[in-house]
Amino acid sequence: MALGPRLDLRQSQSLVMTPQLQQAIKLLAASNLEIETFIGEALESNPLLEAGTTRSEDAGSPSEPDDIPREEFTADQLISQAQGESEAPIDLDTSALDRDRDTGDGQPGGSDWGATGMGLAGAEDLPDIDATRAAETTLTEHLEAQIGAIATGEKEAFVARHLVGLLDDAGYLPFDPKEVAYDLGVDMDLMEDALTVVQMLDPSGVGARSLSECLAIQARDADRYDPCMAKLIDNLELLAKGEVARLKRLCNVDDQDFADMLHELRSYDPKPGLAFAPSRDEAVVPDVLLRDNGKGGWDISLNEETLPRLVVNRGYFVELSDGTPDKETQGWLKEKLADAHWLIRALDQRQKTILKTAAEIVKQQEGFFRKGVSELRPLTLREVAEQIDMHESTVSRVTSNKYLHCDRGSFELKYFFSSGVASSDGEGASAEAIKARIKSLTDAEDPKKVLSDQKLVDMLKEEGFDLARRTVAKYREAIGIGSSAQRRRQKKLAHL
Repeated sequence: MALGPRLDLRQSQSLVMTPQLQQAIKLLAASNLEIETFIGEALESNPLLEAGTTRSEDAGSPSEPDDIPREEFTADQLISQAQGESEAPIDLDTSALDRDRDTGDGQPGGSDWGATGMGLAGAEDLPDIDATRAAETTLTEHLEAQIGAIATGEKEAFVARHLVGLLDDAGYLPFDPKEVAYDLGVDMDLMEDALTVVQMLDPSGVGARSLSECLAIQARDADRYDPCMAKLIDNLELLAKGEVARLKRLCNVDDQDFADMLHELRSYDPKPGLAFAPSRDEAVVPDVLLRDNGKGGWDISLNEETLPRLVVNRGYFVELSDGTPDKETQGWLKEKLADAHWLIRALDQRQKTILKTAAEIVKQQEGFFRKGVSELRPLTLREVAEQIDMHESTVSRVTSNKYLHCDRGSFELKYFFSSGVASSDGEGASAEAIKARIKSLTDAEDPKKVLSDQKLVDMLKEEGFDLARRTVAKYREAIGIGSSAQRRRQKKLAHL
């Protein structure tokens, strides 16, 4: 059969994301502050758009001219067209949802309860103090407060405090101890003893002169500094090069042991001092506001302070249309008018989607808002998506970079989605609730009888939570609680 060139006509279908649809997806995932920036750029590029004062102006603006081609709004059909949004917040009546959670508690409502930040849940439901310690305590202050309980003499304490003052932001000692000893006029024995004191301080790893020494200090504190781990830490350059086979021969371990060692090594903090570095995070601006309406339900609304409102300047459009008879300019004006209408509709639909998703989250997590983190239940994106009749990916975009403010504080919407742990009542508990319970148990433990991970497993099992020891250890480490040996030492120092 001879081969030769020929022309064929074929018809096929393909799914193509229009530029408008791509923009709508980006708007959905953006926070209110990002939307504000986007709107500012839109106001500069589109002369028919202007910032309004009330949403009634949007709803009251004349309908679009009949001569604007309808195919300009194909993307609107893909993201579902909206007709405008009411100023009134959503009244979410949850009085019939799990009323047994609230019986007999006498939970106070309104802003008076929110001002204290407490309520019936107690101090355990407040935001973790570690999240704000950078703004309250510097690394130097934190370390110097511990030296007096560890140093064996005034000279040793003096040299240790001097070394603490030389540490960089990451917690490393960037100077040669011999030079520091010469400057202070002390012998090396005293300098080495003082450096040992600094390296015993919390957080583990401070006072190190290299990454290897920093990791070795943390491995010793975790009781994992065996000869194999020492070989691995001493040969970090081979790990960076990916020479795994050579490392396994040096450490004399098999694949499973090497994987465990590598997992342990990755759990260490290479820059422990940065936890106390000055915070550079911007203040969180909530996108959704939640208030108790005092009638067994909630009022949910968007934070209007960060949402500029857009209207179409119809008068300007008519003026420009009358003064420019050429077709090219008329076509450009119609395009800008179509873009302006589409942007208003897309923003309107975005806000409705956010409110709808937030309302369902509040329904699902009513126990958290009433009683605290101990009542946070397992929740997945799929569950919320099924309830509000949307795709799981849409819910994921809606909850990204969005914050909800309530009487208990501001929380990212993603916070309310957590994996579940089996419980005796069959409903299960969220991982965050388990972490909060572990924290309360370790905070209340007797300094002379520090709870081991197995003891925590037994105590949680008595409360109806069936967890493995490694799971408890993982949750404990995730919330920054040390091992039983580390806690025993910390509590001993605290009582000196």
